[in-house]
Amino acid sequence: MEERNQTCVTQFILLGLSDEGGLQSLLFWVFLSMYLVTFTGNLLMILAIITDPRLHMPMYFFLSNLSFSDICFTSTTVPKMLLNIQTQSKVITYEGCLSQMYFFMLFGVLDNILLTVMAYDRFVAICQPLHYMVIMNPKFCAILLLVCWLLGVFYSLLLDLLILRLSFCTDLEILHFFCELKQVIQLACSDRFLNDLAVYLVSGLLGVVPLTGILFSYSRIVTSILRISSVRGKYKAFSTCGSHLSVVSLFYGTCLGVYLSSAAAQNSRASAIASVMYTVVTPMLNPFIYGLRNRDIKQALRNLFSRETLSACRILCFKIKT
Repeated sequence: MEERNQTCVTQFILLGLSDEGGLQSLLFWVFLSMYLVTFTGNLLMILAIITDPRLHMPMYFFLSNLSFSDICFTSTTVPKMLLNIQTQSKVITYEGCLSQMYFFMLFGVLDNILLTVMAYDRFVAICQPLHYMVIMNPKFCAILLLVCWLLGVFYSLLLDLLILRLSFCTDLEILHFFCELKQVIQLACSDRFLNDLAVYLVSGLLGVVPLTGILFSYSRIVTSILRISSVRGKYKAFSTCGSHLSVVSLFYGTCLGVYLSSAAAQNSRASAIASVMYTVVTPMLNPFIYGLRNRDIKQALRNLFSRETLSACRILCFKIKT
């Protein structure tokens, strides 16, 4: 009888990364800078792929969608954090918290499955190069992308709807800078067994199945590369998947680090600080990894900047003449 029904809950309190007032200004500028770099870098990646006909290939099609997903993934958490710091408020509404959890899980799942699809793309390109364009045709790529979105929508909607069955009491403080699913569930004062079970099942499926697919793809890729006789041929084959392998290692490495830190320091800010790696740092580094390691991307970016510079000069000259 002491429990309050969830309909009485109107807001949660996001405690953020630190309680020290002196750090708030530093955190604001650091996260604003990282967010702008993430947004700009991934947007440039998308524009470069769209504007360069040479990059209209399956690998870059999925890469542009990964960049879009990274922008949305970071945008679900960082802007709200910056707003709270700027307004000196730690409040997020109940509806806002549900929405944030939904989109955070949606684009997190989308990132995860897109990396698996990109691993399959590299497997086909290296192990079956003569049939690559036949297998990875535009229709099949569109179907793969649709499956990625449907799985993301289904899983995030399922876990988000299960939150509606929970009742919350007076302790509504979240030791995080966004509405993290597990911490929201732990605030419930009603039975949360079904929520915990769903989280573990979904996390297991989304962790084990995609990672198994990636490892299988790369085991076949390594086997195929080792069969190549020339050193130059081996290097060329490996270079085509080096960027993706780096992004996969960064994504799963940071997620594993956050999981281990959360297990070691339950309900503390240590897990919140560690989660910065996969929520902010990884999406920020992805464009640099692909941009610095891929010649086609670098050339497309040069062409993009040259076109933009030329257009700006023409507009400036026209204004001067008029």
